[in-house]
Amino acid sequence: MSAVDTSLAGAAPQAAPRENYLSQPGLMSWIGTLDHKRIGVMYLFSILGAFFLGGVFALLVRAELWTPQHTLMSADRYNQFFTLHGAIMTFLVIIPGIPAALGNFVLPIMLGAKDLAFPRVNLMSYYLWVGGAIFAVLGIFMGSLDTGWTFYVPYATDTTMGGVVPVLFGAFLLGFSSIFTGLNFIVTIHKMRPPGMTWFRLPLLLWALYATAVIQILATPVLGITLLLVIVERTMNLGIFQPGLGGDPVLYQHFFWFYSHPAVYIMILPAMGVISEIITTHSRKHIFGYHFIAWSSIAIAMFGFFVWGHHMFVSGQSTILGVIFSLLTYSVSIPSAVKVFNWLATLHGGSISLRAPMLYGLAFIFQFTIGGLTGLFLGALASDVHLHDTYFVVAHFHYVMMASTLIGMIAGIHHWWPKIFGVMYNERAAIIAWVLVFIGINLTFFPQFIMGSHGMPRRYYNYPPEFQFWHVLSTLGAFLQGAGFFMTAVYLVHSLFRGQPAPANPWGGSTLEWRTASPPPTQNFDQPPIVGDPYDYDAVKWNPRTQQYEYHAEDDKYVPHTT
Repeated sequence: MSAVDTSLAGAAPQAAPRENYLSQPGLMSWIGTLDHKRIGVMYLFSILGAFFLGGVFALLVRAELWTPQHTLMSADRYNQFFTLHGAIMTFLVIIPGIPAALGNFVLPIMLGAKDLAFPRVNLMSYYLWVGGAIFAVLGIFMGSLDTGWTFYVPYATDTTMGGVVPVLFGAFLLGFSSIFTGLNFIVTIHKMRPPGMTWFRLPLLLWALYATAVIQILATPVLGITLLLVIVERTMNLGIFQPGLGGDPVLYQHFFWFYSHPAVYIMILPAMGVISEIITTHSRKHIFGYHFIAWSSIAIAMFGFFVWGHHMFVSGQSTILGVIFSLLTYSVSIPSAVKVFNWLATLHGGSISLRAPMLYGLAFIFQFTIGGLTGLFLGALASDVHLHDTYFVVAHFHYVMMASTLIGMIAGIHHWWPKIFGVMYNERAAIIAWVLVFIGINLTFFPQFIMGSHGMPRRYYNYPPEFQFWHVLSTLGAFLQGAGFFMTAVYLVHSLFRGQPAPANPWGGSTLEWRTASPPPTQNFDQPPIVGDPYDYDAVKWNPRTQQYEYHAEDDKYVPHTT
């Protein structure tokens, strides 16, 4: 097989267009750009850089846990590394990952628009993200922090480390970046749909991004205000959350989780949208239950605001309140299950092609199912009391956030990489890397369910020797993941310099972004696209003469509408 196997993409290589969004050279043309595609690319590489940093911290934490006692670092350094890992991966990578990077690039093109509604706000959102990242790094050099990524009081107010305030302010800036991105997406979807693009002709990724944007706008201000209050309390010695000053630390938990549980859906909903696109495209079958999947995104966003109390079952809240939160927690699993069953129904009878995006999509379904089912044990009052603050919670959280959300982002990167950069990556290398990542993820986190169910507390620097076998397995899995992600970075970067040109529609997709060149022209489309059924694969046919997939409007089940 050659270094780049375009035959696996279903089309022969095609020369990239002379004029596209990458054509204008020079750093300054990027720094001040208002092109949503360029901003999405800047987000993508910035977020991947943060992912590398957070991943290094994770490997250091796992390496320390190789033995029950001291291995590589002191207990204080261990606390700092797992705090930085959690904060970087949550606020700099997973929350903005899909909406800010992939969403910024593909949303206007899938909509048939030239750009987002507010290009300058979009650029400002990116620089707010950069500002937040700078303050996070500044916090590392000012003494780091050891509060845990949740910044719980009194840890956040009592610690003598000087990095707490910069990191809190960085998270505050990141919140504004998230709000502005969500606002831009909502206005764009409402106001910039072309004629014929009704709500139920929107691709499902756009439904997911819309629901995510609603959460970003409504929930993120609560976190921003809460973090500012912690800064005020720490710098001015006021009693807001600090019990020694007459404050209430449980109030902080209520504020934090009122944002942070909806934030779980800020993370997972865009990944679900990506998987909807990948499953239908790479099985070349109309999505099953389109309306159910679309409405389930809205339902998840709504239910997500009412379940924050399940993080606080052992905080002293009343039993009746605990029962209510438990019931609401179980209810939010229903729309999530709707998506999974509809994806499986889409796969049934489809012409499945096991390329890298599809492999990551199938891994998402498998791992999200494990994460979702284990969440039922944490949503039940009786079992949560035993499992609370154990490695069972760590495993559940990572199966949902890392093994699902992050894998959804990696799936989307592979799916749209030919469209974004106009080049094909090495498919064989991608499959090998997927094997390493898939095995590594499950070897890392599944043993943690066993440890947690036997009472192994999370965040502990030392542990009883009987848990060492499981910790060794978990650490081996983490380094196997690291090898897989490193290999992924190598072949993707290699494709930028040596990859063969990608055709406009390498996978035979039917949504609008596959009807423009790869990479897209500056205005996205040379002529207004035809709006039809976003998942009608009868209208996308292989042309043996041109060796490409082509769209035939006359075969679209919906009456196409030209702008």
